[in-house]
Amino acid sequence: MNKLAIGLLVSLFCATGSMGSAQAATKKAGMRYAAPAAKTQVVKRVVKTRGKNKVVYQRVTKVADFGRPTMGDLAGLNLVRDPLDLKSNVALVLDQANSEVLFEKNAGVALPIASITKMMTGLVVVESGQDLDEVLTVTDEDVDREKFSSSRLKVGDRLTRRNMLHIALMSSENRAASALGRNYPGGLPAFVAAMNAKAQELGMNDTRYVDSSGLSKMNVASARDLAKLVQASYEHPILREFSTDPKAVVENNGRPVTFGTTNRLVAPNSGWEIGLQKTGFINEAGRCLIMQAMVEGRAVIMVLLDAKGAAARVADANRMKKWLTALKPTFGDTVSGASSGAQAYSGM
Repeated sequence: MNKLAIGLLVSLFCATGSMGSAQAATKKAGMRYAAPAAKTQVVKRVVKTRGKNKVVYQRVTKVADFGRPTMGDLAGLNLVRDPLDLKSNVALVLDQANSEVLFEKNAGVALPIASITKMMTGLVVVESGQDLDEVLTVTDEDVDREKFSSSRLKVGDRLTRRNMLHIALMSSENRAASALGRNYPGGLPAFVAAMNAKAQELGMNDTRYVDSSGLSKMNVASARDLAKLVQASYEHPILREFSTDPKAVVENNGRPVTFGTTNRLVAPNSGWEIGLQKTGFINEAGRCLIMQAMVEGRAVIMVLLDAKGAAARVADANRMKKWLTALKPTFGDTVSGASSGAQAYSGM
């Protein structure tokens, strides 16, 4: 199943067909396809004309994420059932201490990971030893021309590398993540190369990065690979702190600005004890989440990819937590798809 899915995904990445071809692929896989609900909005952009900044307005039509099939859907991963009836096409939970798999579903399939990419961005920045107090400037190069995502950072804003890292992890700020990559020695191409080199060093063999923000669908990884990323990132206290802050005040152009988290599970009253986390979303990836958390006194790593709907990944995480809590007397059992049994997780 995994090999078939991977092969189909590779062909999908290389295809340049329209939504009509995606609909045909969906029908071929035996799935129902609902016409996506579209809405039009006007987007403000700043472009350079003869060396000067010019404000232009562009009409953009957006398609609701619940109406458009993800890469996982097109590969047929939504046809795989699991005992918890998760809405995520991919799930993996393992014991952080001994790498034992406790639950897995399509965990070996490489899929788009959206802003989960930013955790590797943070890891490369921290391990590069760059000055975190150096002031970086948001430029026109950091503006999202691919998906026209919104940002609270304007061209010309100046923040320290530390604050850029903070809001990239906590608030998933795309322009901050772009600026971090662009200000690496050798620029963004060298930074992306460092991201891929780190992935290979960690044994993330199903992973590929093409940018520092995760906006491209070509940033792909499997859940098993992302568990390795969580394990490595957890070793850095700054990544744990910045990714789990519910909110923070950072200085932008000398002014205090409050930013918040994209993951409500880190709130003090959520009932969760989370040590590291990152969310992600683009249409091709669905809703994604990686976490390190304590459940019944046991440290676990949780990966959920390609969930449907804004609340689905949170609901799946809570469902997984409830299952792990009930499983406590026999915490060594593994669930894979619809089957149970003990299984060791190799390659961590």
